[in-house]
Amino acid sequence: MTSFDSSPTLNAWRALLALAVVFVLLATSGWTAIRHHKDESDPLGASLSAWARGGIDGRELPEAGSAPDRIARFFASLTATQRGRLVDRYPLVVGNMNGAPLTLRYRANHRALGEARTVELQRMHDKRLTPEGRMAADRRMHRFASLMNSDRQILAFDPAGSGQVAEVFGDLGRAQRVSVVVPGVDTNVVNFERTRRKYTAPVGMAKSLYAAERAAAPRTRTAVIAWADYTSPAGVGMDAAIGKLARDGSKRLTSLVRALPGDSKVSLFCHSYGSVVCGVAAPELPSRVSDIAVAGSPGMRVDSAKQLRTGARVWATRDGDDWIQGVPYLAVGGLGHGADPVTPEFGARVFSAARAVGHTGYFEPGTESLSNFAGIGVGSYRTVSCAGGSGACRSGISGGEAT
Repeated sequence: MTSFDSSPTLNAWRALLALAVVFVLLATSGWTAIRHHKDESDPLGASLSAWARGGIDGRELPEAGSAPDRIARFFASLTATQRGRLVDRYPLVVGNMNGAPLTLRYRANHRALGEARTVELQRMHDKRLTPEGRMAADRRMHRFASLMNSDRQILAFDPAGSGQVAEVFGDLGRAQRVSVVVPGVDTNVVNFERTRRKYTAPVGMAKSLYAAERAAAPRTRTAVIAWADYTSPAGVGMDAAIGKLARDGSKRLTSLVRALPGDSKVSLFCHSYGSVVCGVAAPELPSRVSDIAVAGSPGMRVDSAKQLRTGARVWATRDGDDWIQGVPYLAVGGLGHGADPVTPEFGARVFSAARAVGHTGYFEPGTESLSNFAGIGVGSYRTVSCAGGSGACRSGISGGEAT
């Protein structure tokens, strides 16, 4: 940031004033808001406690947080009947367990969703709740019912609080290329998918990207994960501004990527506050992550791409009327998220978002942002259109300069 006065004290006050502007903007837009933390009703926590005390035919169960390869070996040692019994007893644990077989996780989460749906059905008719509370139960019940459809592959599910969920599109076990969509603000289990403005919700984003990747590389086995398995900002609060939510989310994101099956290449597509999560996670991500692309980013909690300390290529885009560009990009005393990823000084590969509109339009079909996401996701870098019409964003990538 350019200094206009030699006084460090004056510069500090100017930075704090700018941050005050940030909080006013974000408060009025709902951007820094933090969702209420999970309440006392924590089904996953209760299930984890039961798992820790449980066993199967005289065998102890491994710690739920064990390394994915240990979890995989444990499930491989069981019979199909034994695995089924664990799903029936501990669906929330098995459904969220990195290292458990994918089909078993999908089955477990289907069962867990059924149990959560039953709870919400009861709450819908609970006269002790306010009309608003019963209406919220109705919305959750319908969302859980939708997620239970037989064609859906739910990779993670936690009904506590406002809920967390992740869904797979494609065959994750056989995929050569895996893309993870990391959404931003106001993401919860109810708005995980939308009928109207569907491409602003994680499911719409992921389905749109999956279709674009299949069109871009029909012979490449791809899978896309709509990953809303972290607590995102959704009200006025400090946790978002100081990066606490991003730190918590980054741990979950890293665990997900490390546990993905096979040896697929992984790309992260991080929107809005999701780019903060990806920025914090970057140094811990395994080498299989080839690309990190951010859109509508408020910053990645660093001053430059080099400070992310990752071997992945770092990409960035922002459309011309995204309101996020009006938020000051800075960090003072742990507040704020750092430099603007689309500036030349940051050092990201800046690609075009032509035809995208606003802060939530990047995954709309027909936009250059979506086609560029797809090119990055399948490794077809020569098809990526750079911002400003140059080929600068493809520089140094083998075959990237080709037309």
